[in-house]
Amino acid sequence: MAVYAVLNYYPTFGGKHTDKRKSLYAKSLQYRNGRFVNQAETSWNTSFSSMISMMKDFVKGNPERRPKVPLQMAAYKPGAKEDSAAKVTWFGHSAFLLEIEGKTILFDPMFGKAPTPFPVRNQRYSRELPFKIEELPVIDAVVLSHDHYDHLDYGSIMKLKNKVKNFIAPLGVGAHLQRWGIAPEIIQEHDWWDELPFEGLELVCAPARHFSGRSLTDRNATLWCSWVIKGQDIKIFYSGDGGYGPHFKEIGEKYGPFDLTLMECGQYDARWAALHMMPEETVQAHQDVRGRLMIPVHWGAFTLSLHAWHDPVERAVRSAKEAGVQIATPRIGETFVVGLDDYPASAWWHRIEMTEQN
Repeated sequence: MAVYAVLNYYPTFGGKHTDKRKSLYAKSLQYRNGRFVNQAETSWNTSFSSMISMMKDFVKGNPERRPKVPLQMAAYKPGAKEDSAAKVTWFGHSAFLLEIEGKTILFDPMFGKAPTPFPVRNQRYSRELPFKIEELPVIDAVVLSHDHYDHLDYGSIMKLKNKVKNFIAPLGVGAHLQRWGIAPEIIQEHDWWDELPFEGLELVCAPARHFSGRSLTDRNATLWCSWVIKGQDIKIFYSGDGGYGPHFKEIGEKYGPFDLTLMECGQYDARWAALHMMPEETVQAHQDVRGRLMIPVHWGAFTLSLHAWHDPVERAVRSAKEAGVQIATPRIGETFVVGLDDYPASAWWHRIEMTEQN
């Protein structure tokens, strides 16, 4: 009875999907037999030997899975630059703010302490944010890639909702937002390849190779996606979460080239590579979508895998150099202008490693 009560009444788990909603999802080519599916066969190795090896690795642990000292952040000042240039600010993991053509768009705003419904362990590396949510400017849109806890955070949405004009998400995610008190008229839900005009911009809900779910009973009940953002002079691609696949070339052929890509890089393992790209695949995906400059995201905030916390960015930087790809490595909270040759590229995480050793 206690488990039933928690699953059905604890708001963090999100909303339920009614028969009416499911009948709308059934119109999607991605919806089959009551669940959303990927373009390509996608699963992770659940063989007995794989499960045993994972258990051994988790028990053994890795002393470098998280930094031993809190990460130092840049001093982010909301609304400090009032010019027309397109600017991006990364807040750790996959959360970032895009200021473009007078619009402020916030992607996957996970600002909570831990990516779990019960945030007791696995705390954020930086322990705090480079800003207070109350200090953020009015947000024209919050754009979501899927409903996992490290991308869609109940506490963050509750703190943000009164200053957000629109919520834009893939199919099904609106059920969570509505349960949390977001008015249905400011929620948009979209399928893959939907092109939507937004305040002079164009957004495209594009494919990704991943999965969804927030509780024991809603695996793949909502869709996951990547996003294309097209301005007058700037085009940006955000990969969301997912494994490598042919959809990247398809997106590049249809909407590329891109001035900037924010590509998933982190929380990977060879045993679930179909769900999360390896860093070398991240660089290849950036090339597939025909990107100019790449920011590796999905790292630098939480430990969700077995690799060292700094391994994703180091492998991505090394692979990018080998491939001749430009890669930006901003600090958490650091704002930079899109399209300029002057972009942040320091190995700031090395200073953290040296501090740990001392």
